[in-house]
Amino acid sequence: MRKDIHPNYQEVLFHDTNADVYFLTRSTANTKATREYEGKEYPYYPLDISSASHPFYTGEQRKSSTEGRVASFNKRFGAFGGRSKKSSAE
Repeated sequence: MRKDIHPNYQEVLFHDTNADVYFLTRSTANTKATREYEGKEYPYYPLDISSASHPFYTGEQRKSSTEGRVASFNKRFGAFGGRSKKSSAE
């Protein structure tokens, strides 16, 4: 194997800030921040979402709009197209 071409594979502390859960695992993630966890200093990497807070894994459903883009457009601008044009026969 060639030397000095592989990234540093080390233990990294990941923090899901949404659920406030810590994960200690091995990774090649580069980070300058460190944090103490269980009496030892680890490189620290904050996450916005992980399996601890993602709706697919937690079973919670986020409320989302059930109507599509076309229905939303028609709801907002449907009144403009609903005006009947006067025919020239009248």
